[in-house]
Amino acid sequence: MLLPAKPHLLPGLVCFTKLKEVRVKHSRVATMLKRTRPVTDENMQQEIRPPLAVDIIDQLHRQFAILSGGRGKDGAPIITFPEFSGFNDISEEDFLNVVTYLTSIPSQEAAGVGFVIIVDRRRDKWSTVKSSLARISGVFPGTLQQVLVLRPSRLLQRAIADIGIRLHRDDYKMKIIMLNSLSDLHSHIDKAQLTSDLGGTLEYCHSQWIHQRTAVESFAVTVGTTAQTLEKFTADLADTALPEDAQRAKDLLDTQTGKHDKLKDELKLAVKQGSSLLSCIQEQATRNAICKLTPDEKENLTTIERLLAQLEERETAFEQNWEKHHRKLEQCLQLRRFEQEYGEVKASLENLMDMQAAISDCGGCVSQVEQQLKELRALEEKAQGPLETAQQLALHGDRLIQHDHYAADSIRPTCTELRRICDDFTNGAKRKIGLLGKSLEILRRLDEVNQWCESGVYLLASQAVDKCQSLEGAETALQDIQQFLATAKEDQLTSLKDLIDQYEVILTAEVKVSVHKTLRRLEDVQEMFEKRQASLRRLTAKQSRPVQPVAPRPESYPKCSSPLPSRRAGPSPNRRGSENSGALKHPSDADLVKKKNVRKPRGSIKIEVMLEASQGGSNHALTTNETEESLLSRRR
Repeated sequence: MLLPAKPHLLPGLVCFTKLKEVRVKHSRVATMLKRTRPVTDENMQQEIRPPLAVDIIDQLHRQFAILSGGRGKDGAPIITFPEFSGFNDISEEDFLNVVTYLTSIPSQEAAGVGFVIIVDRRRDKWSTVKSSLARISGVFPGTLQQVLVLRPSRLLQRAIADIGIRLHRDDYKMKIIMLNSLSDLHSHIDKAQLTSDLGGTLEYCHSQWIHQRTAVESFAVTVGTTAQTLEKFTADLADTALPEDAQRAKDLLDTQTGKHDKLKDELKLAVKQGSSLLSCIQEQATRNAICKLTPDEKENLTTIERLLAQLEERETAFEQNWEKHHRKLEQCLQLRRFEQEYGEVKASLENLMDMQAAISDCGGCVSQVEQQLKELRALEEKAQGPLETAQQLALHGDRLIQHDHYAADSIRPTCTELRRICDDFTNGAKRKIGLLGKSLEILRRLDEVNQWCESGVYLLASQAVDKCQSLEGAETALQDIQQFLATAKEDQLTSLKDLIDQYEVILTAEVKVSVHKTLRRLEDVQEMFEKRQASLRRLTAKQSRPVQPVAPRPESYPKCSSPLPSRRAGPSPNRRGSENSGALKHPSDADLVKKKNVRKPRGSIKIEVMLEASQGGSNHALTTNETEESLLSRRR
């Protein structure tokens, strides 16, 4: 990861570009810069990055230049070039990398004041001092405030140094102060800001400093790498297209959730690393009350705290962004599953609707209608599962809308369509069952009427005419007819007309024809019964009439002033004469029988007339013979 760019490094970066102008004097430095500069000559788009401690760890361990953390009087950072016997053997590249790295550590405010450089050459020669100043003047990537040089301690080298600095002061273009001793140095820099080798009290361990810097930069690299990964992942989320089917939506959700969880683990690890590093630096400060943190160490603490804050901010933004995207993916998966289930349920319901439409809502006979009703009820039972699934799916769609689903506008009409299909199927089944039930009622009533008519015709045909001639036979036949007609009232056969008028709309043409035939048949049978009833009533009325007394004809009886003597009276003196006279005028019984047998024509009817005494006759029965024609004429 790249460390955040610091504005105070811009002067040093500008210095890099100006090194080409001094190729003659510093040819080796210019050549080194060409190799190490990460800027292309064509586009100049890449940013120059200062090296990291881990990149120049070997050069730092040589300790030819250190950043002890001390500050000048005005807060200028102090870079020390301690005594180093092989300073002239250091390559220009190593020297530039180390100096550039050291100048990149202090804060922007401190670097803006300028750097104070202490060059300790008390044990070296003037030639070493001269080369050191030349290198510092030529490639130092920051603002120089002043250069403090502890000149060689030997008299000869000190004298040579004095002469050399006077001759070449203008060549270095920087403020150089030659110091003879540490006391002179202490007059410019406070002892508390100097290390022990310079007579100061500032504690400094170079290996510990390298370790701390490496840890801080490693944490910064981790934070930067994590930030770049988060940004890339966030950009990928923004460019993600929502899948069109449920399986791809689930796969995408699982994949991106796994990446998110992995990044979240990396964030937690980075935060843990930064927190541990921060605790170590703080513990170092609190372990010894006398030992205080240097400004650079404080800057390290500030850097770690800032990086931790950046991590927290990025984590918060990342989680918020992920929550929105994750919710969208979940809603997409819910939508695709909803659409898939809707397609399956709709296909099932449409199949049931087709099966329902195939069942007619009317029938030509009772068995057909019963079969249709059976099929409809079986279809209703079969549809309970899909209907319940459709209702549950509609409720699920309502819940998605209530939870602010992004596709609420497309889910709402789908739920409406589901409920409409369910209502259409349910209402269609109820309507057909009702129509078939009414048709079944009419057809059963028709069958009952036809059966009643057949039974009535059979009853009329079974009544023998000869049996009906007698009073008892006529009454029995009339009673059978009345009982049979009562069954029609009990079975409400007469309400068939009203029932048909009420349900005439649902009847087919074939059923209507059958209904009209049945009604005519019913009327015919009822008319037959009415005629038979009238006939039987006449017969019963004639046969139940009492015997009427008939007065004797005048010429058939002798005129007498007294009534005939009773057969029970005893013989009187005139009985014989009366008998003789009666014998003269009335033939004997034998003669009458004989006469009857002789004169009685075929088909004559014997009529007995009872004469009452009150009518001037006796209780003796008189018999006359009449033909059927005379009898009929008399009846008329």
